[in-house]
Amino acid sequence: MAQALAGLRVLDLSRVLAGPWATQLLGDLGAEIIKIERPGRGDDTRSWSPPFQYGSDPSKREASYFLSANRNKKSVCVDITRVEGQNIIRQLAKTSDVLIENFKTGSLAKYGLDAETLCTENPGLIYCSITGFGQTGPYASQPGYDLLIQAMGGLMSITGVPDG
Repeated sequence: MAQALAGLRVLDLSRVLAGPWATQLLGDLGAEIIKIERPGRGDDTRSWSPPFQYGSDPSKREASYFLSANRNKKSVCVDITRVEGQNIIRQLAKTSDVLIENFKTGSLAKYGLDAETLCTENPGLIYCSITGFGQTGPYASQPGYDLLIQAMGGLMSITGVPDG
């Protein structure tokens, strides 16, 4: 039996949590996921610990979190700050159905990798930008991570040990 999203290609420019989790779910449903990582470091979560998976070589440890959130993906190192890397992303976007990124709002425009540019080159591309505060508004340009959103929303005030 074919999986629900078999034949769908997703270009994953995300890192850490929200984007990788979204593309993990798409991959679990059969989509082909092409994950773009920074040369030299890869996704930040490759080194998050504990626990680690070592395989046969302890010097090549990888965080279990990274392996879980990025299962069913093909990983490619691309430097999007270089023209060559930008061209690679444009070519991949032309043959992709969906692109998911979680950069700060507007960050990819300086590289020509924003929704307007890539959707002009591939009108069928679904471009999903995951941000902490949306695309517009007073905090749109700010980074937003899970713990920050919990703190701003007051959730942290009801967790942990009471003061005193």
